[in-house]
Amino acid sequence: MGVEAHATNERVTGRKWTVRLDPVGRGRADVRVSCSRPACAAQVLPSAAAGRTAAIAHLKAHLRAGPAPRPSVYCACRAEECHTHIRPAGPRERPVPWRCGGAVVLAVVTDREGRWWQVMECCSRCAAAHPTAKVVATAPAAEAQSRSDGDGSGADASAPAALAPTFSAVGPHFSHSATAPGTAVPQQASVPRSDPRSGPRAASRSAPRSARPPRRRPPRGRIAQRLVPHDLRPVALRDELTELGELFRAYQARTEPDLEMLADLHARKAKAFRAWAEVTADTGLRLDAERAEQASATARLQHLHRIGQAPDGEGPAVARLLTAPAQWDHARAVLAHVAGNTPLPGAEARLLVVMVTLRTAQSGVGNLVGQDIKGLPLQEPLSLVEQLVESGWLGISGTAEELIASRPENPTRITVPSLTPDEDDPGPFTFGRKLRPKLSGWAQRVVGEKKLRKGKTEAGVRLLALALATGSDGEGRLGPGGEGIGLDVLSSWCTVDPGDLPQLVDRLTAADWLAEADVTDTHLTGRLTERVLPLGCPLT
Repeated sequence: MGVEAHATNERVTGRKWTVRLDPVGRGRADVRVSCSRPACAAQVLPSAAAGRTAAIAHLKAHLRAGPAPRPSVYCACRAEECHTHIRPAGPRERPVPWRCGGAVVLAVVTDREGRWWQVMECCSRCAAAHPTAKVVATAPAAEAQSRSDGDGSGADASAPAALAPTFSAVGPHFSHSATAPGTAVPQQASVPRSDPRSGPRAASRSAPRSARPPRRRPPRGRIAQRLVPHDLRPVALRDELTELGELFRAYQARTEPDLEMLADLHARKAKAFRAWAEVTADTGLRLDAERAEQASATARLQHLHRIGQAPDGEGPAVARLLTAPAQWDHARAVLAHVAGNTPLPGAEARLLVVMVTLRTAQSGVGNLVGQDIKGLPLQEPLSLVEQLVESGWLGISGTAEELIASRPENPTRITVPSLTPDEDDPGPFTFGRKLRPKLSGWAQRVVGEKKLRKGKTEAGVRLLALALATGSDGEGRLGPGGEGIGLDVLSSWCTVDPGDLPQLVDRLTAADWLAEADVTDTHLTGRLTERVLPLGCPLT
C-alpha cells in the first residue's frame, strides 16, 4: 500500500488597522478622529466625548462591513514580535519565550484612556495576553479532510473511511514556528498503522479530532483603576462593580454635572467596595470604600446647598447668602484681621475699615464711590477718611472730598498697602478673586439690613450684627452648641464697654435680629431670628 500526500497553504499576515482620537491643537477642545485605513477621511468633532462616540461608531461600522477572521492567516501580533504584550529582556534577563496558538480571532485592543482602538487578526493566545483586548469574532475551525487510496486488494469502496489510510489536511494553526508571512507550509501526511484487529472504535480513535472552539471569558470590568476579576464571587458583586465602572465613565462624559447622581454613585461604590474587601480581605479596598463614603456625603451636601435645602435632620432649609463652609470661615477670617489691624479707635472707624478691607482684600487695590461711605452710620465721614489717609493705612487717588462726591460711573481708586501682596508676603487672606465680591456683598447686606437702616442704628449695633451673624450655628443659636458668646469678645469687637453692651443687644432685639436674648455676667445667649438666618455664617 503506498500513500503519497502533501498539502500547501499560503499564509498571509492578518489584517490590522487603528482608529485614533487626537487633539486638534493646544488649548482647544475639539478633537480629530482618524482611521489608518486608506479610504477613511479624518473627522473633527467639537469635544472629546463626541469624538469618542464617533470613533467607536466608525470602528463598529468597519467590523460590521468587514469579513470574518480567516482561519489560515498569520498572527498579526506575532508578525510584530508580540512587542505590545511581551516585556523586552534586560541586560541580565533571559528572553521570555512565547508560543502563539488557538483559533484565529478578530480582537479590538484599546488604551486605558480611550485615545485609540486597534483591530487585528491574531491568535487567541495573543488576544488573551492583552489586558484590554476584546474578541469580537472567531474564525471557524478548519474541517479535517480524509483521503483514501486503494491498494488493489479489492476492498469494498463502501467500507468506513476511517479504516482506509488517511492524512490530515487541517489548515495551519499558529505555533511557535517563526514561519514568515506568505510562506508555504507543507503538511505532513499522517498514515495510521494497519491492524487487522482494529475495528470501527479503534479507527475512530485514530481519526483527527475537530478543533474545539476557544472558551470565551466575559469582558473584564474596570472601576477606579482596578480590574474586576472574572472569578469574583458572588456574581452579583462582580456585575455591580462592572456596572458601576461603566456608570462612572458615562458620568465623566457628561457636559453638565449632576451632584445628586454623583452622590448616589459614590454611595453604591462604597457599599460594593466594602463587600469586595470582605471577600478578598484587601485593606486597600476598605480604605477606598471609606473615601467613597466621604465623597458621597460631600457631593450630597453640595447638591443640597445648591438647591437651598438642608440635610436630613437639620431642620428647615435656609437659602444662605454665603453657601459653603469655606466661605463662612473666610468671612470670620476677615473680621478677625480687622479686629487686630484697625489703625484708629472707635466703632465708626472699625466699621469703615471692615468695608474698605473687603473691597481691597484680594490685591490691596479697589474702587469706592461716595454712596459706599455715606450709606454707613458715620457722623463725620469726610474727617474719618482723612484720618485713615493721614495714618498711612489708606491711599486714594485724589482728595477725600472727591471720594465722597464720586459716583458709580467715575469711582475713586483706593489702595491699602498692608493688604498688597509681594514676593515675601502673599497677604493675610487665602480666598480667590471670585469670592471677594461675594464677601463684600454679604457684609453690605448685613450692615445695611433694612430694619437696621430704618432704626438708624449706630456703628456699634452694625458691628454686633456682623459678630452674631458669624458666631451662630446652623439653627441661629449663639456660640458653639448654643452656649453663647463671651461678653469680653463682643465688647472688644464693638469697641464699647461691657456695661454698654446690653443696650446694643436691645437695639438688635428691637430690629427683629435677636430672639430669646439673655445677657449674663460673662456671655450673651439667644438665637438669630428666622428672618436673618440667610445672612448667617454657621459655625462648623
